[in-house]
Amino acid sequence: QVQLVESGGGLVQAGGSLRLSCAASGRTFSRYAMGWFRQAPGKEREFVAAVSRSGSNTYYAESAKGRFTISRDNAKNTVYLQMNSLKPEDTAVYYCAATNTIVNTIVVGTTEDEYNYWGQGTQVTVSS
Repeated sequence: QVQLVESGGGLVQAGGSLRLSCAASGRTFSRYAMGWFRQAPGKEREFVAAVSRSGSNTYYAESAKGRFTISRDNAKNTVYLQMNSLKPEDTAVYYCAATNTIVNTIVVGTTEDEYNYWGQGTQVTVSS
């Protein structure tokens, strides 16, 4: 079992940047594929970005491509989401997620159903 704790959210002006971090407990972090999701007020939670267990593969939602970068440091049990050129429509609670059901080290998960561990979320607010 893994516990996830997000940090790095906050209030930023449009065009600004934030880096979210997600620290995972335990000694088997490299066994988990990781992802970031977000949920805006009144909307369903949606996929943002994912990284494979090895870190070699990443995948992004169309809304995140070219602006967001997901990465992981297996030595630090941490996954990051660097967000640049932020827009008001990026305002949401951002959730870190982990899954140990993906055995292949280069495969990413892009749907909520593939993830079995979730953090508590961190608020990102982008003002116009």
